[in-house]
Amino acid sequence: MKLDSYWLDTAPAFADGAPEPVAGHADVVVAGAGFTGLSAALTLARRGASVVVLEAGRVVGEASGRNGGHCNSGTAHDFGALAARLGVDTARSFYQAYNAAVDTVESLVARERIECDFARVGKLKLAAKPEHYDKLARSCDVLRREVDPHVEMVSAARIRDEVASGQFYGGLLQTTSAQMHMGKFGVGLARAAARAGARIHEHTPVTGLERLPAGGFRVTTSRGVVTAGQVLLATGNSRQGPFSWFRRRMISVGSFIVATEPLDPALVDRLLPRRRNYVTSRTIGNYFRVSPDHRLLFGGRARFALSNPRSDRKSGVVLRAAMEKMFPDLRGVGIDYCWGGLVDMTADRLPRAGEHRGMYYSTGYSGHGVQMSVHMGQVMADVMAGRAELNPWRHLEWPAVPGHFGTPWFLPAVGAYYRLQDWLH
Repeated sequence: MKLDSYWLDTAPAFADGAPEPVAGHADVVVAGAGFTGLSAALTLARRGASVVVLEAGRVVGEASGRNGGHCNSGTAHDFGALAARLGVDTARSFYQAYNAAVDTVESLVARERIECDFARVGKLKLAAKPEHYDKLARSCDVLRREVDPHVEMVSAARIRDEVASGQFYGGLLQTTSAQMHMGKFGVGLARAAARAGARIHEHTPVTGLERLPAGGFRVTTSRGVVTAGQVLLATGNSRQGPFSWFRRRMISVGSFIVATEPLDPALVDRLLPRRRNYVTSRTIGNYFRVSPDHRLLFGGRARFALSNPRSDRKSGVVLRAAMEKMFPDLRGVGIDYCWGGLVDMTADRLPRAGEHRGMYYSTGYSGHGVQMSVHMGQVMADVMAGRAELNPWRHLEWPAVPGHFGTPWFLPAVGAYYRLQDWLH
């Protein structure tokens, strides 16, 4: 069993990185070569800007290449609850931004001819309890009335036609959601940005950021110094570099995934004939899908801990047990991959994007970042050109999390609270 991301291990190599030291001047320096940074770099370079991308590790080596492979429509929130808190119009604009983000990914894949197995398969949220089905049905009614005609309920009587497990009582289907191979997409996106003229420096962490008196910035890295007219921070909740202001405003939560050995296609067709994206309705639930080579990728917040080899291996044991309980036919199946990654959670689970001390940023996607990160890379290119009104998150306040200084010491207590919520509800 490899303690590596399946997406990264099976992606083609990225060979178009800039080999020279970091030096000179660029119109824009982008910190972070995940989906946000690469999407922005591609958009800016296509418009004629000189762009330097600085990445502490490998292209899409962190959250962009370590997720569950879902590209889902809709927010992480119940639409009715979001509307009650923020108003129907704001909730609708946020929901529509996520739907538009899936369209952005699809358009980019087609335009750049990225071979990444993109497919609109739909997302099915599975009711883990009968009362969860009733809540999902009410949500479906609100969604269809207010914002999304492309949702429908799958009844308890029909659910085994979707998922051959006795654990579920129906579900809510969002038909416009998609999936793709994250590593292939990320490398394809990086290649497209490089073709457009962006200089992408891997293994080049940012160590210093200085605003210059005459305007612009000096960006110091492990491989040299570059000046820039503008800077876009697309680092997520990086645990290294001069980004403490952002670290205090996000909580990094570990999420973990196992990938089985390739399964008999006939078995997959019996267990998951529609091959959709699946997520369960529990607070500490699971998410899963089938890969193009017939593996089951099965993930969740198995443990409230940060990702490291020891934690990943322990989480893999928890995930295997949950998978085998859900699908008894998979007992004893081989596990080829087990890995973890960090989900950058904001307190309200909404992204944040804007400007801080003259530097632009987009981050905090809270577990729904595949589509929104790609979309916001393009949006931030517009924002940096003076179109701030295109940023859907521009009016959200972003205070620091009380008592949080970058290391989430309180994760075990949060996990205990969520487990209690699952038991109560």
